[in-house]
Amino acid sequence: MEPLTLEGRHVRLEPLKAHHADALCAVGLDPTIWEFSRTLLENPPDVERYIARALDARNEGSALPFVTIDRASGQIVGSTRFENIALDERRVEVGWSWLNPRWWRTPINTEAKFLMIRHAFEQWKCVRVEFRVHVANERSLASIQRVGATLEGVLRRRLLYRDGSFRDLVYLSIIEDEWPAIRRRLEDRLAATRKGSAA
Repeated sequence: MEPLTLEGRHVRLEPLKAHHADALCAVGLDPTIWEFSRTLLENPPDVERYIARALDARNEGSALPFVTIDRASGQIVGSTRFENIALDERRVEVGWSWLNPRWWRTPINTEAKFLMIRHAFEQWKCVRVEFRVHVANERSLASIQRVGATLEGVLRRRLLYRDGSFRDLVYLSIIEDEWPAIRRRLEDRLAATRKGSAA
């Protein structure tokens, strides 16, 4: 699958590349980012391995990873990706999304998800876009629900955590019949940010 770039008013999603390592180190080593993730980036070699694994998944056709760029400053502020891509079954997952805490509670996360979900439904003609989140990650869970995803359930002991324990994951989704109304709500929310309110 060919890399692609998605761009909105607040954010640009560009294909992740090896040369982004330094920029991701500058924003991605804050431990609060990784509290609920099986990934932990603590140093440059961790970031290089993170990128290498993401690019391997892209080359295998199962993922499309991006760097997340704040358009106002031109700075890379995080990363996200399409994963578990199954276009023959018309479904995809949006995940591995993280931002440096400085950009939490800004329009960037909302618009990044909007761009990806819109691409999945309107370009790839998906019938389902999926999300999953650590059951204790209330901030991310609330963020995904604000986008418009429906909580489907909890898969117990679904995630092998980095300390060797197993954690529960919450699964959510948006299906194609729901997308037109969700799109309108997200467009309204993002338009409101032009007047200075947070998305």
